[in-house]
Amino acid sequence: MTLSKVTLTEKETTALRECAHVMADAARAAILPLFRSGLASDNKDAGGFDPVTEADRAAELAMREVLADMRPLDGILGEEFGEQDGTSGLQWVLDPIDGTRGFISGTPTWGVLVSVRDKTGPIYGMIDQPYIGERFEGGFGHAAMSGPLGARALGTKTTNNLAEATILTTFPEVGVKADAVGFQAVAARCKLTRYGMDCYGYALLAAGQVDLVVEAGLSAYDIQAPIAVIEAAGGIVTDWRGGPAHEGGRALAAANVEIHAQALAILAKH
Repeated sequence: MTLSKVTLTEKETTALRECAHVMADAARAAILPLFRSGLASDNKDAGGFDPVTEADRAAELAMREVLADMRPLDGILGEEFGEQDGTSGLQWVLDPIDGTRGFISGTPTWGVLVSVRDKTGPIYGMIDQPYIGERFEGGFGHAAMSGPLGARALGTKTTNNLAEATILTTFPEVGVKADAVGFQAVAARCKLTRYGMDCYGYALLAAGQVDLVVEAGLSAYDIQAPIAVIEAAGGIVTDWRGGPAHEGGRALAAANVEIHAQALAILAKH
């Protein structure tokens, strides 16, 4: 679909945020009864393993129903049901369960990703973890989280030395072999490396818990919500050469420009 640069009033940004919350609530209601239920999964990748479940499909359909009611003129790009054109110049980018491997394993690191973009890229995003009950959102001058420990503003760390940094990724192999070499080159310079975080790693970066998330092989719906949340919290997200990452591929998410520059100098070689 054709996106355009959209200028929004405060009333309009409030309406977009409200719609995102309604969608995340609808996705929670669809997913939680199926989590840790022994739910079967199908494989979308004949050459590997890319699982999808009834919960993925039900959550995206629930979010699309909300959009049909609240935002019928906006476009949609969803992982499970593809693209739907709109006329507003805005497009919602949806990943009903980011981290389906974690979901079917029973770990609580998966999440619901909701974002809205115009021609410039993602302008608002949300990372929701239904089982823990945590929600992280960013955009339109707002960056906050809520959950069992209450609500608070988001803000990234000020670490300015890789030797003191904590770095996350989802898979040790990262992407292709060359991607893994690049990640390991950065991780070797960091204090602590953790794996298996899915989208929750990006939420932790926005919340000021970690310094870097480095991944590869991403799709647009994997990264657009994290970009909006992290940038609203004071961080930076680019590809491995310092360019835009909102269409997916390789992503470097960093807590601040200093730690980003140090990691980028290494990744750019790969």
